[in-house]
Amino acid sequence: MNRTASLIAIHLFGCLTFLALPYIFVEDGFSKLSELAYNPHEQRNLLSYLLTIAFFYTNYFILIPRFFFGKNYIIYGLSVLACFLVIEQTLAAVNRRDILPPSRSQPPPPPPDRMEQRPPFEMGNHPPMPPSGFPKPGSKQPGLPPEISQTFFLFLIGFLLSLAIRVSNRWRETEREKLNTELSYLKAQINPHFLFNTLNSIYSLALEQSDRTAEAITRLSSLMRYVIQDAAVKQVPLAKEFEYISHYVALQKLRLDETVQIDFSITGSPNGQQIAPLILISFIENAFKYGVNPSEDSLIQISLTIHGSELHCHVFNKKVRISQDTVTTSGIGLTNTKSRLALVYSSRHRLQISNQPNDFTVDLYLTLT
Repeated sequence: MNRTASLIAIHLFGCLTFLALPYIFVEDGFSKLSELAYNPHEQRNLLSYLLTIAFFYTNYFILIPRFFFGKNYIIYGLSVLACFLVIEQTLAAVNRRDILPPSRSQPPPPPPDRMEQRPPFEMGNHPPMPPSGFPKPGSKQPGLPPEISQTFFLFLIGFLLSLAIRVSNRWRETEREKLNTELSYLKAQINPHFLFNTLNSIYSLALEQSDRTAEAITRLSSLMRYVIQDAAVKQVPLAKEFEYISHYVALQKLRLDETVQIDFSITGSPNGQQIAPLILISFIENAFKYGVNPSEDSLIQISLTIHGSELHCHVFNKKVRISQDTVTTSGIGLTNTKSRLALVYSSRHRLQISNQPNDFTVDLYLTLT
């Protein structure tokens, strides 16, 4: 069953359940259902539920997208009020039999023997008193009439439910768009300095006619291909993500001096598991941004450990002196990655960040699929 058919089935089930509510949770509900053919009160009750459903979809598909999301709140409020007045007047007309005439099928009369036992009223006799809880003849009850109270209650349910669902869906759509934007940002975030320095390193290797030149070009090509093509989907094989990180670290080793110690390890097998693309690279990039200074002894440790469906990403770097430009531009990737983790792995991740005066450590625990 495709998504459209599933949505139609869910809406149909919800509407039928809503229509059945007055007959499910009340005593003698099925007997009331059988009275629909001749009981004007039950007919009006069913019509009020049908009109509530009609308003729900009118508000959901027309009023909220056009006026509420368009910030035309006055027009939206007047439109909702107009819908309520239309529903109330429609039901009032039904009460006056202007729309639904009395049905020809009437309930059967009482048996003749019971009619004969019923003594006629005579002068001085009084009709039986109404049951307790019913208004006495000529008495006035405070508040709105029961019909208007029920109409307002059902209308309020339809209004709040349609508004809550529509706003919630809009929020999810916004978050999904934000997630796609952040992923596009990460794809475009390949540091130009890293790219230029890598090309310069490859150029130097070519001048030296080093055997590592071809390897460096291949790694850079694979890295660019993964970011531009392979990472365009929601989930990628974990093995490809690890391969991308391996190419990135290898190119960093190629361009950096021997003063930078880089320890990189992968423990365990991906076993065909999937992961959101580029979800780990920001932590690794951050280590190279904050932990590399050719004039100082630098240490960067990266370990990726898989145990069953659990992935542990550990990144450590010693803090060194860096340029002010790096300080002002380094926090964006981490912020976006935290947002992506909250969206994609909301209850399936644990992120621990330790920001000490001399070092910075990230421990990310992910439950993969």
